[in-house]
Parts: sequence; C-alpha cells; structure tokens
Amino acid sequence: MPGYESNLKSLNARALPQWYDEAKFGIFIHWGLFAVPAFASRLGSISDAFKKDYDRAVAMTPYTEWYANAIKVPGTPSAEFHKQNYGDQPYEAFKEPFLEGLKQWDADSWAESFRDAGAKYVVLVTKHHDGFCLWPSEVENRHQAGWYTERDIVGELARAVRAQGMRFGVYYSGGIDWTFNREPLRTFADFIGSMPGGDYPAYATAQTRELIERYEPSVLWNDISWPTGLDELLELFADYYNAVPEGVVNDRWVHAKFSTKLLRSKLMRRGIDFIGKRYIAKHPEVVEGVIPQIVPHSDFRTPEYVRFPSVQEKKWEATRGMSYSFGFNRYDREEDYTAFEILLSDFIDGVSKGGNLLLNVGPDASAQIPQSQLSRLKKFGEWLRANGAAVYGTKPWTRADAVTTENVPVRFTCSGTTVNIIVMGSPVGDLVRIKDVALSGQAVLLADVSPVTLRQEGADLVLQFKQPLGAQFAPAISIAGAHASVASPARDDARR
Repeated sequence: MPGYESNLKSLNARALPQWYDEAKFGIFIHWGLFAVPAFASRLGSISDAFKKDYDRAVAMTPYTEWYANAIKVPGTPSAEFHKQNYGDQPYEAFKEPFLEGLKQWDADSWAESFRDAGAKYVVLVTKHHDGFCLWPSEVENRHQAGWYTERDIVGELARAVRAQGMRFGVYYSGGIDWTFNREPLRTFADFIGSMPGGDYPAYATAQTRELIERYEPSVLWNDISWPTGLDELLELFADYYNAVPEGVVNDRWVHAKFSTKLLRSKLMRRGIDFIGKRYIAKHPEVVEGVIPQIVPHSDFRTPEYVRFPSVQEKKWEATRGMSYSFGFNRYDREEDYTAFEILLSDFIDGVSKGGNLLLNVGPDASAQIPQSQLSRLKKFGEWLRANGAAVYGTKPWTRADAVTTENVPVRFTCSGTTVNIIVMGSPVGDLVRIKDVALSGQAVLLADVSPVTLRQEGADLVLQFKQPLGAQFAPAISIAGAHASVASPARDDARR
C-alpha cells in the first residue's frame, strides 16, 4: 500500500475505513481528576448555560470536566462548592485521591460492560482541558511537573478493549490546556481564544505522536482546535495513517492561523461576545448543542448533544453524555439521566441518516461506572443483540423516515437488497400501518425471527405480525429481497 503524503490531495482521496462506517455504536469515557469533586452548575444543557448566563457561560456549563476553570470564576456555584468542601486547596490536590481510587479500577470489567452493550469501539479521554494525562507521558510539561499517572490507564484499557473484540481510540484536548494557559474563561470568545501558544504546539504534537506510537489508536479524536499550522497538522495526519492504516480522525482540528493570535486580544474577544450574546438573545431556538465547523481534512463530523436532521454526504458521529455532563456529577439522580428510550431513538435516527453514536460514560472517583449509566448500557445491549442486524453494517435507504398511521416515528436502514424498518415506539397489537410506503419481500421480526406479512392498503404499508408485539420498544423488521413498488421520497444528501 502506498504511503500517504502530507497534503490535502493525498489525504482527502483516502476512503473512509469500512470498519468505522459499519460499527455504528461506540463508547466515550470521560474520567480524570474532575471525578473527585464531580460538580458543575445546573442550568440545564450546555446551550442553556449560554442562553441564561452568557457572561459566565464557560464557568456555568453542566460539564464537570470543566471544574478546574469554573472554580477560578468567583461567585459561580462551582467556586462556592469548592470553597465549602475543599477550602483553598488547588485543583492539583485532587491528584492523590484520584490515584487512590484508581487502585480499585478493573479495565477488563469495563471492557466487558462495553462489549455487552453492543459497542464496537471505545474512545478514552487521555488528556482533557485540565492537562492531566492518563498515561506516563515522557513529554515534559514545564508548566506542571508530574501531571500524569504512573499507571498506564491508556495502555491497560487498550488491551482490555481489544481483547473483547472492539477497536480502541484516544481523545486528546489539543486546543485547550489549562496548565499552559491559566486565565479564567467566562465567555465563548474567552474559550475559543484561549488556545496556548509558546511551547504548547510542540508539546501537544509530541504527546499526540507519543499516543500514536505507543497505542496505535483506531480513532484519533481531537477536541476544540489544534495549535499548529496546517502544514504541521497534515504531516501528523499522514504519519498517523501510515502507522495505523485503518485509523480515522474527527473534525475538531481547526488549525492555528493569523486569526488565532487576534483572538488572544481582549478587545477582539469583547467584540465577538457583543455579537454572540445578542444573536443568542434574538435566536435562542437555533442555539442547540455544538456543531463543529468544517475543516480541510477529517474522516467524520462530530455534532455534540445534537443530531443532523437528514442524511449527510460525509460520515458523522453524534456524541453525548447520558445526562447533561460527560464527566460524573455527584448530584445526578436517575431522573437527571436521559431515558433509555430517548437515547435509543436518537441512536436509531442517527444510523438511518448515516451516523454513528459515541455514547459517553463518566466513571466516579472510585473507578466505578454509576448504576444509572450501566443500566442504560445493558438495555442497549439487549436491544442490539435482538435487532443489531438492522443497525450494524447498514447504510441509509432511499429515505430515512416515515410515520405510522398513529404518528409513531419509523426509521429505515438497508444492507444490499435488505431493507430494515424500525418502529420507534411500543406497538401493542399485531398490525402496524406505515404511511406512504410501498415495499414487498420476505419479512421477519428480528426479535424472534417470526414471519411478518406485508400487504399494501392504498398508499400505506401494513405489517401483519404472527402475534401481538407485547409493547416491546423499537421492534425491527427485516425485509429480504425488498422491492419498493412505488418510488419513495429521495433522501436529502445536503452537506452540513
């Protein structure tokens, strides 16, 4: 196989590795020192923080993994919580209790849970914005000595995950590192303008190369932005692909340019915030989740706490926590976690439109995954064991969605000449009628492989089951040799 060259022509000609397109379901892991305080403000979603308190939004997000910044902003709930519980201890004081909790960690147990959930790949946060590394890095951080674990968390989890037949990937916070830039961040402009310069680009590059060399990750998932210029970044991509031929990179690699330096100006930031704050006030309905900007090269896009509404030309991966936070929040109760049925529906909807789901778990400081998260993983596994043929290895059909005559959402996937129908509700009878769909072929209910009779009633497709469905959620029907006797609406391939 010829090697990849460090230019856009070579890199953008590269085909998306088949394994990633077919995998559909991955597990994200946010775990680090922030699991010790495990606290964040509770204004709702990250979007709500910007809508309700823009001037302090970055310090008011529900993301517990941003705690190190939040406690620097006086008067925030995080700052008050820290004062009451930890006094004047610095964030660095959480290293020892985290290492103590690490003694209870069982990488194999985690990997088994992810495998049983039906995941095909796992992406571990190796360094978040606090700069703390979950591997014994040999790259010196001159701003925070010893800011890593002696125990090789990355290596142990990589081995455990691969032993269970899954792919392993790494997340790295390339755009933010609060050991290199310690200024308190309050607003959106503060955040995007805080990427460190100086010796940080060399540091981030060396650490990322170290991760590639040591662990050969199948996914290289950068966050926020990237501190070098485009030429250096393309060289990193080429070297990564040549080292890991089936590797993939995400879209959060906005490289440093002249505007990066401008954003370090407080005057420029205030101008951006002036515009941003007023835009959100006038258009709060359009500010939902995070959709990264398009970059010169990536293998997939990563909408956060939001999904694309239609089939995309480019591969994508939705990512989200099970609650409003990625990191563990000590105050999250069962009712704070998104219902399994909603998580599964979002997953199915994404798959029907060409997407994957990277669903996050946030372990606590004792290295345990909370029961509310494990219970949802278990339900994912149960559904996928019965219905995985309608998800794994599939592609979008000629249309992504429809509704039943009772207005229950329906999603479609296909594989070869097989079309899969997934009813995103809990039908109780032995009949389901889908509006404006015409299909024929040999149909079975995937849960028990019982035959399903298809017949056309006018413009509607009627599915007759052998017995009542019993209110099972999201039943999937597979139609082999499917033939659409009446043209269905074409899918929307608009690029986002």
